Amino acid sequence: MGEQNHSAGKELQHRTRTEAPAKKNWHPQAYTLGAISNFMSTFLTFPIYKVVFRQQIHAMAVSEAVRQLSHEGPQYFYRGIYPPLLSKTLQGTLLFGTYDSLLCSLSPDGPHSLGHRWTAGLMSGVVEAVALSPFERVQNVLQDGRKQARFPSTFSILKEFNSYGLWGRLSLGYYRGFWPVLVRNSLGSALYFSFKDPIQDGLAEQGLPHWVPALVSGSVNGTITCLVLYPLIVLVANMQSHIGWQRMPSLWASAQDVWDTRGRKVFLIYRGGSLVILRSSVTWGLTTAIHDFLQRKSHSRKELKD
Repeated sequence: MGEQNHSAGKELQHRTRTEAPAKKNWHPQAYTLGAISNFMSTFLTFPIYKVVFRQQIHAMAVSEAVRQLSHEGPQYFYRGIYPPLLSKTLQGTLLFGTYDSLLCSLSPDGPHSLGHRWTAGLMSGVVEAVALSPFERVQNVLQDGRKQARFPSTFSILKEFNSYGLWGRLSLGYYRGFWPVLVRNSLGSALYFSFKDPIQDGLAEQGLPHWVPALVSGSVNGTITCLVLYPLIVLVANMQSHIGWQRMPSLWASAQDVWDTRGRKVFLIYRGGSLVILRSSVTWGLTTAIHDFLQRKSHSRKELKD
């Protein structure tokens, strides 16, 4: 009986991902649950993210970053959380929703090849970068301890950006550091979606509970993807933490500056990587598991109606 249940669950999981009829590309319930899961995971892992951000900016050890935050006081501990809460909620809907829609457009009848998954993931990452880059920009300014006196709130940052001209609002304000964000998000999404299902299918063959393969697949795949692109994460954090017209280095100059300030050592570029593993494991694991759970439930209800 256990083997029969496992086989049935595996068959349902496979049909859920491969049938994907074009008539029903969008699943509002999946977006809602994905948004909630991203909201919760972002709130729980935000302290980790803030420590990582301080390491990326100042190239300091974990203990030193924690000591710096403790010295600033608890009133600043969750400073800058509102932009990531909003952006991650939107990310849960945009990333998975755009990917599913593009995948069905590229291959309406399935099965979906690696090329289809890569292309759909790449384009969904582009959409994510365009929509969410301003949120990340504001978040990075808020989290920089050097900006607390000048910009005590999100409103003060928005006021500064809106004081620029139209082009300045984009290039110096909301979309500063956009090109590395675009590369990071597009490649990250392509890698994540290309290998998420193969890893999950391989784990499902081991007879594990249905939620374990999705959780482990999202955790492992998201973590590896994040670590591969970690230098871009550091570059984005440094570019987006700057404010004003006085210092506007090019992308290459910014990358060279980060490399020089890290002593031209790779291990200093990757300082904070251990905490990225923890944060990515929790965030992507939960998001993938919840999204997979909702897909299976939705498909089961559809079969009952049919």
